[in-house]
Amino acid sequence: MTAEHLPTATEVASDVEALIFPSFDEGDAWALGRALVHMAQADGLGVVINIRSANRTLFHAALPGSAPLNDLWARRKSATALLFGKASLEVGATLREKGEVLARHGLDSADYADAGGAVPVQVAGVGVVAVVTVSGLPQRQDHALVVAAMRDYLA
Repeated sequence: MTAEHLPTATEVASDVEALIFPSFDEGDAWALGRALVHMAQADGLGVVINIRSANRTLFHAALPGSAPLNDLWARRKSATALLFGKASLEVGATLREKGEVLARHGLDSADYADAGGAVPVQVAGVGVVAVVTVSGLPQRQDHALVVAAMRDYLA
C-alpha cells in the first residue's frame, strides 16, 4: 500500500485560482450543496458536505456511509480554510513544505485541521465569503470533489 500523493501548495493554488464566484448567497449555497450531494450519491460516496460562512452553516448533509467523525473533520477543515483564506489542502502543503504544523501558529488540533477537503468561496471584488467542505474520503479526493462541484457550478 502506497501513501497518498499530496500536491504542492503551488499545485493546489493553481487548481483553485479560477474558482471565483460573481456573487454567493444562501441560494447558491443550497444549489451547490445539492449538486455536491448528487455527485457523491452518483458515486456511492459516504461523505459529509458542509457549506458555511464565518458565522453560520448555509448547507449541511451527511450521506449514508459517513460517520460522526466526518462532521468533526469538516468543522476543523472549514475553520482552517476560513482563517487562512486558502484551501485546507494548500494550507497543509504549505506547512509541510516549511516543516511546520498548525500548532506552531497557536492553533489547536481540536479546532483546526490542515487536511484537504475545504475550499474557500471567493467572490470577485469581495474575497472569501464562505467555505465548501467535504469529509469522508482520502483528503485529496475530498478536495477534488469540492473543486469539481465548484467548477461545474461556475460553468
